[in-house]
Amino acid sequence: MRIPEPLPDSLRAEPFTVEEADAYGVSRGRLRHRRIVQLSRSIKCVDAMDLAEQHWLPPHRRYRAYTRVTLYSVASHRTAAEVWGFPLPPPDDGGLLHILRPAGMAPQRRKGVCGHTGRLFAGEVCVVEGLTLTSREKTWLDLAHRLSITDLTVIADFLIRMPRPEYEDRTTPYATQASLLAVISRHGGKRGIRKARAALELSRIGADSPPETRLRLALIEAGLPEPLVNEPIHDDDGGAHHQPDLTYPLYKVAVEYEGAGHSQTDQVERDILREERIRALGWYEVRISRQHMRGDARDAVNKVRAALVAAGWRAGPAAP
Repeated sequence: MRIPEPLPDSLRAEPFTVEEADAYGVSRGRLRHRRIVQLSRSIKCVDAMDLAEQHWLPPHRRYRAYTRVTLYSVASHRTAAEVWGFPLPPPDDGGLLHILRPAGMAPQRRKGVCGHTGRLFAGEVCVVEGLTLTSREKTWLDLAHRLSITDLTVIADFLIRMPRPEYEDRTTPYATQASLLAVISRHGGKRGIRKARAALELSRIGADSPPETRLRLALIEAGLPEPLVNEPIHDDDGGAHHQPDLTYPLYKVAVEYEGAGHSQTDQVERDILREERIRALGWYEVRISRQHMRGDARDAVNKVRAALVAAGWRAGPAAP
């Protein structure tokens, strides 16, 4: 039995277009071999590497062929958000790829793809390792008609957060409130624009994780005062101590969201010392876990409310 010639490495590593195979000199007959699978019109891959089985590939490699098969196509919406690493809620679209083409062109219509058209302004298209996709700001705005205001605020906080250079390989935020406002202003009348504006108004610089943002929003929604985000505690001499996730300086109440990493022995010891230090400064620490965040964060809200009331806060129009 005649053994077919091996495909070039780049074609074996990820989905590819027929045009890319042509460029490598691969014959159409070779592409009809039983080990070459058609994922979508003019998009193929080796063996049974269908879309559901490609999650071990980085997102940009899974999606590149779909942006190359049709001119002026860019990954967008949830697909671009996945590449950018946005903190997203569970998908509700069956795992479709989202591909955007400029307004006036026909949307992509093919298996596994949700095609979109829309306006694209300068600076709203990027290239990440060969994948053409919408910018972070444009991606955030495109998500607005499907996501809740809370989910959009979580993503906005993620984008505008000032990075910690000691832990991250960057020194600037992914976006700013000004750049998010600018993309909103360019796309007046777009679906979801009101939710995007509301989310931007609720966004705050400083949140280090989605649960922190969700906790802050839950406290506000429950009628509690809005806490400060990652502001340092100061002693009577003006010295700065650590930065709790959320603080109420007027009531000397600090709120800490304890993620999975806080269960490690050394971190538990640090947390105990931290609590002792702020208690010595006259502060009370409220510790919130994932369990407290269930059911619209009712337990978390109740814990914080109890601490504020004990410190003298009373609900009402005059509450600070």
